[in-house]
Parts: sequence; structure tokens; C-alpha cells
Amino acid sequence: VPYESVAFSDFTGAMKAADYLAINPMGKVPALKHGDTVITECAAICAYLADAFPQKGLAPALNDPQRGVYYRWLFFAAAPLEAAMMEVALQLQPKESDRTALGYGNLPLCLNTLEQTLQQHDFLCGNRFSAADLYLAELLDFGIHAVKVIEAKPIFTDYTARQQARESYARATKIDDDLFAKISANG
Repeated sequence: VPYESVAFSDFTGAMKAADYLAINPMGKVPALKHGDTVITECAAICAYLADAFPQKGLAPALNDPQRGVYYRWLFFAAAPLEAAMMEVALQLQPKESDRTALGYGNLPLCLNTLEQTLQQHDFLCGNRFSAADLYLAELLDFGIHAVKVIEAKPIFTDYTARQQARESYARATKIDDDLFAKISANG
């Protein structure tokens, strides 16, 4: 599906300008404008696009029993897993007595839960790739390579490699790389 990307060279200037704050008042990325609809938050954007373009097959149909599984893992990645990763990355130290209020327990619990599913299936919805896989693979890759809070276990690296081997991943990566190269060249 054709689209236009807009990238920012920093997180303070253009992202805090009035025209961008009109799109996302939090002044953060990503944000998607599709027609008159504005969507923020990575998982919400994934869910929206999967539903906006059902012919692409990125989400089980509304009446498919796997739809609940799809939602479960898309939002598991977006909430418990990401929060647990950032707790460790930022070296936050919540009291153990507060863990039940946090809603995610801790990073080992999240990773063990995820590992149990990935041992059973190639994808989160069984044998079907979905937007939940796209989102989770990027988050795992970020946790392994960028913030280095997830051990590079084969169960996780093999899973991310399967997602990154997709032709569409290569196309999207090239678009991003070209855009960032253009921004870098323009200073």
C-alpha cells in the first residue's frame, strides 16, 4: 500500500512544534494519519492498518477464533513486555510488594510466558503471520540489540529472524534507511 513517511532528525524540535502536536499532543512517534483519522501508539497503528487493509492478511478475521489470540499477543507486547523491558533498561527498582499493581510482574515472567508460546508455533497465531508478529519481532530485536535487556536465546533470535526474512520487511527497511540517509545528508 503506498504511503509517505516523515522522519524527524531529533526528538525535541519538529516533534514539539505546533503542527506536529496537532497530530500527536504527546509529541512522540509514531503517528499515522490515514484520511482524517489519526492513530498513535505502535500496537494501535498495527491493529488499525491490519483492519484497514484486510486483503493483506495481517490479522485474523473478526469471526476467526484466532482473533482473540492475535489481540492477546499484540497487546501483551505493547503493554506488559515493553513495560518490563523498560523497567530493566532504566534500572527502575519497584518494591516487590508493588509488582501485582504493575500488571506485568517482571521481565523474566513476561519472557517465560512468551517463550512457552513460541516453542509451540512459528507465529503468535499458530502458523499464520500477523501484525502481532511484526510488532513483537521489532520489540524483541530492540530488547536484544538496542537496550540489551533480553538474552539472545535462539527461541527469540530465530523468531525475529523469520520475521526479518520476509520480503516486506526488506522493502520497509530500505524505505526507512533511504529516508534516514536523506535526513543525515541534509544535516
